[in-house]
Amino acid sequence: MRSIETPEGEARAVVSPADRERLTLVLGHGAGGGIEAPDLVALAHALPTQGVTVIRVEQPWRVAGRRVATRPAALDVAWSAVLAELALAGPVVAGGRSAGARVACRTAVSVGAMGCLALAFPLHPPGRPETSRIGELTAAGVPTLVVQGDRDSFGGLPEFPELAAGIVVRRVPFADHSMRVAKSAPVTQREALSLVVDAVSRWCRTLVPTRAGRVFDAPTADPTR
Repeated sequence: MRSIETPEGEARAVVSPADRERLTLVLGHGAGGGIEAPDLVALAHALPTQGVTVIRVEQPWRVAGRRVATRPAALDVAWSAVLAELALAGPVVAGGRSAGARVACRTAVSVGAMGCLALAFPLHPPGRPETSRIGELTAAGVPTLVVQGDRDSFGGLPEFPELAAGIVVRRVPFADHSMRVAKSAPVTQREALSLVVDAVSRWCRTLVPTRAGRVFDAPTADPTR
């Protein structure tokens, strides 16, 4: 764990390094939880074996022990400061879950990311579909992957409009906003998280070419469609 000073206070970065790094994925957390979220942990455990270094960033408000997230502009400032301090070399994907996904979308271009990962993108507040945040997603300005649970109260897969070719949406059957599935669901929690990892892994492979100019470990059919 690395402590990083930002204009908004101390942030923390937890690095899960890849042995043969091809890509770095930086992930932020949501407003209701931290970097211990199951999907973030699953990615940090699985992707380093596939050449992807995963860095989970804990925002200053969370490090300080506050229960309520700071305003979006402050989140963006802290996030950008962390990425600048990390001074990452090579291809970088900015991402996060829920509020962290919004931060990643808003700042992807300014931090120099080649792609954006949005886990459980909060399309709208629960029960308020008229308050759409789709503009943040479409304005990311880089290739973007959205991984969304069927039962997400912040916007399930059917609620997403038809998006530009650079934005790919993948579903996690029976999962809610936290990527959790009910015990009565026909898929297990482990299977749901495996679908998240698989969708992210396959998408990452499309972003980084080998020295020969070909995509490494080219993906086959995507089971999350």
